[in-house]
Amino acid sequence: MAKKSLEVEAEVEVEDEGDAAQFKMPVDSDHKATEFWLFSFAKPHMRAFHLSWFSFFCCFVSSFAAPPLLPVIRDNLSLTTTDIGNAGIASVSGAVFARLAMGTACDLVGPRLASASLILITTPAVYCSSLIDSATGFLLVRFFTGFSLATFVSTQFWMSSMFSPPKVGLANGVAGGWGNMGGGATQLIMPLVYELIKKIGSTNFIAWRIAFFIPGVMQTCSAIAVLMFGQDMPDGNYNKLHKAGEKHKDNFSEVFKHAVTNYRGWILALTYGYCFGVELTIDNIIAQYFYDRFGVNISKAGTIAASFGLANIVSRPGGGLFSDYLSKFFGMRGRLWGLWVVQTLGGIFCVILGKTNSLAGSIVVLLLFSLFCQAACGLTFGVVPFVSRRSLGLISGMGGGGGNVGAVLTQLIFFHNSKYSTEDGIFYMGIMILVCTLPIALIHFPQWGGMLCGPKPGYTPEDYYQSEWSHHEQQKGYHTASLRFAENSVREGGRSARGSGHSKHTVPVETSPTDV
Repeated sequence: MAKKSLEVEAEVEVEDEGDAAQFKMPVDSDHKATEFWLFSFAKPHMRAFHLSWFSFFCCFVSSFAAPPLLPVIRDNLSLTTTDIGNAGIASVSGAVFARLAMGTACDLVGPRLASASLILITTPAVYCSSLIDSATGFLLVRFFTGFSLATFVSTQFWMSSMFSPPKVGLANGVAGGWGNMGGGATQLIMPLVYELIKKIGSTNFIAWRIAFFIPGVMQTCSAIAVLMFGQDMPDGNYNKLHKAGEKHKDNFSEVFKHAVTNYRGWILALTYGYCFGVELTIDNIIAQYFYDRFGVNISKAGTIAASFGLANIVSRPGGGLFSDYLSKFFGMRGRLWGLWVVQTLGGIFCVILGKTNSLAGSIVVLLLFSLFCQAACGLTFGVVPFVSRRSLGLISGMGGGGGNVGAVLTQLIFFHNSKYSTEDGIFYMGIMILVCTLPIALIHFPQWGGMLCGPKPGYTPEDYYQSEWSHHEQQKGYHTASLRFAENSVREGGRSARGSGHSKHTVPVETSPTDV
């Protein structure tokens, strides 16, 4: 009997190694990468990474192309403070529902088709920014362009589908952070393009219109690249896997039910509203804030504002990396504590920024605030992939949508009219961050524990993830991918549960990234 068991295990191991031979990176039993090679384009894992972050980056550039040119646009279109506030709210409000829809689309048709379709649908609005001649037109193009920010959800879903649990925080952090960096890059790109067009001989009011063709072209090219070179899962695209019977085609009602009934997703949506939502708010107001309050010129204001968004090159990835590091020693409880501490520090620096009256001091505090605010975003999506496997896309959409809701509410309350000065609005926004971060303490995973108490005795990751499937579905094997994820998430229980630093299911392959 023992001999037969050994033979079966040997056959499984040979089969796993044979399947893994098609990948250039080491993978686990679910064919998710167990390493992260930043400068590699190895197919399909790292290729998906680079396509996802760059397409999201382009969408961010488009969505926030207007704010750095607002001093010129407001004069050309005779915009009032209320008009500008309404347009800022519109730019992030549409993505609330778009992100929920994107999460569902990822669950049902895959991240590749879902993200490319949305990018192409919203691209015409970017080009139309060159044609507007009224406050209403300005509001509408910002509203429809902002829908493209929902590609954040497909980015996080894609990374969670390609990288194993020990690396998912880092992958999500770098992809999301480098994409968010577009919010800073556009603060540099648009003023530079505008000045260049002026030097060629254009007038002020024509130059800003021509400048909008740059983000439009970037967005179009990124969508085409995703369609041509992307792949949904390590083993292929959704359509192919469904036809081959290798992936269960899920029912929307079940996906929806398991997402909306999981309270952890709602808490993370709230807290994400006051890290990423705050980041969106700053992207909308900060250039004009420095221009108006400290009297700097449009290029200098854009450069200062860019420093906030460009910090994403290290801050959000750093948050994801920190989440994975804490998990290595303290499991899921470490991830949750890290998120609470970092986001709370971000709130403190936001309060200080609102009370800083010097230009140099404001710049320093802005940079410190950006590091902690954006790192909290990375830490959030170090937790999100573990909330649900069956409804991963919709849970990601809820979190992402929560970010936009936070941005809408914050701008509506503090930056919509003249009730508060901008500096007072920033101060009160910091207070809201501190308050809305507290519910993280309520998140508890029965298999791993939470910030304030440990796990439920005898409860396993397998119990948690297979509870999303009915007995009938389990008999048909629909839950097997969830079980593989549970097995590869062993270290989320902390050192005592982990036993070793690697999953026993990791398939050993050549780990050198040379020539990929």
